[in-house]
Amino acid sequence: MVFIHGMFVTLACWREWVDDFAARGRPGRDGTVAELRGRHPDPELGKLTLGAVVARYEAVPAGMRERPALVGHSMGGLIVQLLLQRGQGSCGVAIDSAPPKGVLSLKGSFLKSNWPVLNPFVGAGEPYLMPFEHFQYTFVHTLPLAEQRAAYEAPVVPESRRVGRGTTTDAAKTDFAKPRPPLLFIAGSDDRIIPAALNQKNRARYAKELVTDFEQFPGRTHYIIGQPRWREVAERVAGWIGKHAGP
Repeated sequence: MVFIHGMFVTLACWREWVDDFAARGRPGRDGTVAELRGRHPDPELGKLTLGAVVARYEAVPAGMRERPALVGHSMGGLIVQLLLQRGQGSCGVAIDSAPPKGVLSLKGSFLKSNWPVLNPFVGAGEPYLMPFEHFQYTFVHTLPLAEQRAAYEAPVVPESRRVGRGTTTDAAKTDFAKPRPPLLFIAGSDDRIIPAALNQKNRARYAKELVTDFEQFPGRTHYIIGQPRWREVAERVAGWIGKHAGP
């Protein structure tokens, strides 16, 4: 099993899930949360691209004896889609997945949530550390304040704007008709940064003959893998993978 996290967080966001599965990190996350925040603004992080992140993960399944199941959250969900297209993995789960190139949403919450990264008036090489107030809006708006604070302090780190902007480039280009292993989309009904409707739109782009499942969890935000009752999502993921993972 390979876990792929999204933007603004470290591998720590999967900590609870790792007890049940296995996990691997990605470039730019070689340090504790405190160390990574202390480096901000790190010019090396500013150079990181989506293509480089995908290449890092492409090398992981390729080196395994058996093809693993791939599970990704947010930008990690997009990476799962890209890896499946490249013949990596036995199946994939994309949770609150960032969309491939050409799949868009005009919903106000989507635009507001993603604007700090996509803002063309800010240089692409300038890393972005999401303020607590924006994290509240995009990730944890349904949780009590104390839980919001805890969620922010645990995994949130600076992120490369180039990675986020990579969704609009050929690095995120997807052939929706190309054969690939089974894929499950999971969405949170209250997700602002990646609305559930955007996940449905993403899923609908794939050819009907491909196994592309979708499930929406009520009351879940973009913090779906960490908020209360996360285990319900984990159990659904494990059950689906048990049915679809192959050699």
